[in-house]
Amino acid sequence: MNKTHIALAVVLGLSVIAYLFWKDFDAQTFSGLHFGPATWAGIALAVLCFVCQNFGMMWRYRLLTERFLSWGQAFRVNLLCEFTSAVTPSSVGGSSLIFLYLYKEGMNAGKSTAIMIASLFLDELFLCISCLLVVGLCPFHRLFADAAWLTSGVKWVFFLVITLVGLWTALLYVALFHRPGWVKSVLLALFALPLLRRWRESVRRLTDDLVTGSREVSGHTFRFWLKPFAATALAWCCRYAIVNALLLAFSAQGSQAVAYARQWVLWMISIVSPTPGGSGLSEYMFRVYYADFLPDVGTTLVVALMWRIITYYSYLVAGVFVVPRLVRRAK
Repeated sequence: MNKTHIALAVVLGLSVIAYLFWKDFDAQTFSGLHFGPATWAGIALAVLCFVCQNFGMMWRYRLLTERFLSWGQAFRVNLLCEFTSAVTPSSVGGSSLIFLYLYKEGMNAGKSTAIMIASLFLDELFLCISCLLVVGLCPFHRLFADAAWLTSGVKWVFFLVITLVGLWTALLYVALFHRPGWVKSVLLALFALPLLRRWRESVRRLTDDLVTGSREVSGHTFRFWLKPFAATALAWCCRYAIVNALLLAFSAQGSQAVAYARQWVLWMISIVSPTPGGSGLSEYMFRVYYADFLPDVGTTLVVALMWRIITYYSYLVAGVFVVPRLVRRAK
């Protein structure tokens, strides 16, 4: 709840937006923006996608806790996790503190840890499978646009992230469902090497969590996991669809399917961002990445700002005004 972290995230993101507005400002271009009924309908659709995204996550927490959490508690846990994601680097994310938020809701430590690991596994599994589908179904020249920086270095970063996510997903699968002790031994041996020794204690805690999580979830059937995975897919698909709704709101040109596929690239690249919630990088990438879908620079900047307001700044506002009160009310 450090206010400095919140301020840093806001300043980084809004500074990039302000710079882009200043750099590309053209009064004549911006005068062409009109908010008619179709525009407001698209914005409303984007908000609906945002609501469905959060519903999917809340549904997942309810399923994983076997309905131990009420809908109100699931809302609280989801909000806390999203807020944590907004004020920490994307590589850290909000899932790292799920166990603490669940513990505050009255769940025992072992079960809370298991749900944290299971949630992480489901997210990574969906991203891994869906990224492979996107890469297989969407031509490269359309997926990565015509920007040189997207078709060279960033493309390889994207594939590197997919590879790492795939390896991490496989590791979580083996640790959760098959050989937690083996995974723990291998990781501890690996991080005993001189170059990696400084992280050995953190890895020890992680592997202890994996073993605890395995004991808690290994008894569930394949059928049990289908619903949480469906909830995860619903949440991520709705998150990505927010951009499509905003593009429709501002009379976008081009294929909506390609625009949707590009969300996978944008979000996967933001994982490596060292800034809180990918702030700064996400705004700039959107400006470049979706320029060919909108009629002019001014419209692109407006849509980029609205996209971040819905998907990011809304959680920061909740964190400033709502989350501290929810924490005090938690059991």
